[in-house]
Amino acid sequence: MASSRARTPFAEQVEELLALGGPLPIVAAGDPVLRRRAEPYEGQLGPALLARFVGALRLTMHEAPGVGLAAVQVGVGLRIAVIEDPAPVPEEVRLARGRVPQPFRVLVNPSYEPVGTRRAAFFEGCLSVPGWQAVVARHTEVRLRAEDEHGRPVDEAFTGWPARIVQHETDHLDGTLYVDRAEPRSLSSNEAMAARWAQPTPEAAARALGFELP
Repeated sequence: MASSRARTPFAEQVEELLALGGPLPIVAAGDPVLRRRAEPYEGQLGPALLARFVGALRLTMHEAPGVGLAAVQVGVGLRIAVIEDPAPVPEEVRLARGRVPQPFRVLVNPSYEPVGTRRAAFFEGCLSVPGWQAVVARHTEVRLRAEDEHGRPVDEAFTGWPARIVQHETDHLDGTLYVDRAEPRSLSSNEAMAARWAQPTPEAAARALGFELP
């Protein structure tokens, strides 16, 4: 069974990507793979190839740099994502956004559901939409269900910025980009963000650009 799985189209695709060496190429918005619901992972890569692929996703995430990366962002339509956030931010940002360090995690077949009704809005970016950021209102707490890379079940609550990362990466696997959920009037270039909107919250941007926060 394992040898037949190793010959799946997904396995062949991943082997070709890994043969490139180094960080994997990140797919940009406009590629249809980012708009399709990824297929459930059911062993298509086999344990050894999955481990190599996860390592490449982590390397790519670090090099980008980012705090999460979904398999579809490197063109592989499987429900696999990785997250990791050292959260090297000032104390005022940590308090405002609930951004705390997150260890490296592999999320296989993840799904989430909101816990409560509270939502928070902050600027958000994406490695597949380079050069831009926009304000997205997301659930402040979610319950994540998934498996890890060894097939062990994951059932965990995430709050604050970690909850945002979980929602962002799981959305990718459903064919949703953050811009689909964003406040259109908040869309800002990275240059504008650095010059104008580097505050811990987007309140000043909301007043100046004319949009409402939850």
